[in-house]
Amino acid sequence: MKANHSFLRGKPDLHLEISMDMDWFLLFVGEKHELLSWDLRVYIALDVARALEYLHDGAVPPVIHRDIKSSNILLDQSMRARVADFGLSREEMVDKHAANIRGTFGYLDPEYISTRTFTKKSDVYSFGVLLFELIAGRNPMQGLMEYVELAAMNTEGKVGWEEIVDSCLDGKFDVQELNEVAALAYKCVSRAPRKRPSMRDIVQVLTRILKMRHAKKHQKTPSATADEVSIDMDHPEAKAPSIVHWRDESMDSTADTDL
Repeated sequence: MKANHSFLRGKPDLHLEISMDMDWFLLFVGEKHELLSWDLRVYIALDVARALEYLHDGAVPPVIHRDIKSSNILLDQSMRARVADFGLSREEMVDKHAANIRGTFGYLDPEYISTRTFTKKSDVYSFGVLLFELIAGRNPMQGLMEYVELAAMNTEGKVGWEEIVDSCLDGKFDVQELNEVAALAYKCVSRAPRKRPSMRDIVQVLTRILKMRHAKKHQKTPSATADEVSIDMDHPEAKAPSIVHWRDESMDSTADTDL
């Protein structure tokens, strides 16, 4: 148990509670805890997107996180996602004389690696990798992005992403929803930063996907009409088991912490 600085759904939050890294859930699925369902994974993605939207568009001055990765996403006992570890956070900057590249390889924006230019779109790239991690149940160290690029040859970045979905889901996901989330993730990891969506755009897309999910569920109930549908975006359907906080401090996030 420890205090973590984080942003939850667009609001700064200093909390003290039991949390677990998202990658722990994906890594040890079926061994020590319940499966992260597809529905829950999209809620987690929206939580993280809203936090980054706040950093980019709500904070004054705007803040770039610079180290978005699954081990920096904490899930509480209600399975609400919080962004943690702001040790590398900065305002947008260009430092062509920087000796060291800061961040975590596999999640780093290729543009930043080549130009030392770190912008909001660099966070967007890392978020895209995180989205694919939620989809595929594997991380960059397990060849995630190579896997994605092979699949993209057949999907043209739009449909047919079922081949990369986490096998642990055992087919329990909405195909249209999967393809929409994967297509969004693929835009986020575009080599050209200008082609990547903003975090505000990403929040809007994920929110629309969840609204469509709720609308579909209520359409199956004859007594519900479109005007009667009540959408609760803040409460995922699953309850988390009791968990114990465990977290490794990343070497790449402990240095150079002065703003």
